[in-house]
This record gives sequence, structure tokens and C-alpha cells, in this order.
Amino acid sequence: MFEKTVEALRRRGFEAEAVATKAEACALVMKEAEGAASVGWGGSETIKEIGARELLENSGREVRDHALECDLFLLSANALTLDGRIVNIDGRGNRVAASIGGPKRVVYVVGRNKLVDGGIDEAIARIKAKACPPNCRRLGKRTPCALTGACAGPGGCDSPDRICKVTAVFDRRPTGVSAKVIIVDEDLGY
Repeated sequence: MFEKTVEALRRRGFEAEAVATKAEACALVMKEAEGAASVGWGGSETIKEIGARELLENSGREVRDHALECDLFLLSANALTLDGRIVNIDGRGNRVAASIGGPKRVVYVVGRNKLVDGGIDEAIARIKAKACPPNCRRLGKRTPCALTGACAGPGGCDSPDRICKVTAVFDRRPTGVSAKVIIVDEDLGY
């Protein structure tokens, strides 16, 4: 089902693989972590849902939140286009920054619910409708979308708490970054 997206990611310079279950995704993440002395985590609910964060912590590894300097950085994408473009929206920009450079290796785990058929506009619309409101509620933000469950739209949110301040679109793997995308045939995260 995800073959075309995996191939599109590969054409864009990413390593890519599709798996059926979150257990398979977790196994791949743990394999990636075998040689990593330090692991950074981008605050991803997806990484928690597949069980990787807990397994890493229980193995005695230090998992550092939003670490720019680490051997392995784990995160998800807010949206992934079928033609292989990764889109993330961030509040501070630290998760986005770590995916652009710093860590020796970056691994994205992306649930099927984050794939969009259209382009960047559809990806951003998906993020603002499906990811920002629950993330704002989870983080205790006092934003219109946390209160109503819906994005206030362009110019409709002036909240200093807003988490949609930085938008990164990865048309290709950044130069010098070793990056892999694991697509999971399950709904994960927001």
C-alpha cells in the first residue's frame, strides 16, 4: 500500500521502509538504537505509542528531550505527502532543528493517518486540523484550538502559546543528514 511513498522518499534521498505494525516499527527503532550512545526524542507521541521510548529508558539509555547533539534522534512527521515530502510544524523549532542537522542519525516513525494525497497545502491543513489542537491540549496550552478543537485559521490565533510557529517542509533529505522514515500501517500520534 505504501510502496509508492517509500519509493518517493528514496528518490528524495531518505532511507525508507514500510511495516504493518507498531511492534515492527519499534523493533526497527531499537535496532537503530543499538549503536547509539545517546538518543534524542522530539516529543513525539508516536514514538511513545510504539513503545520505543519506554524500552530505551528501561534499557538504561538516557533519552534526552529535544537534543540537538546526539547519536540518534527519534521523531515523527505531522504529515507526509504521498510523493515523499515531510512536513512538520513546531512551536520552538527545536524538533525541526534537530531533524535538519546535529544528530548523527534521524529516524522518523509515521503512522498511516499522517499520509496525505495532496501537496503541501493539504499537509499543513491536516496538521492544523488533526495535530495542533490535541497537542495544544496535551501540552496545557491556552490557545483557541485547544479550547475549541479547531484551528482559528490564518490571522485568527495570536496566542503566545501557539505551537504552530515554525513550519519545515523537507523536499529532500538535508545534505549531511543520515535519515530514515518508517511508515506504519496503523494510526499513530496526531
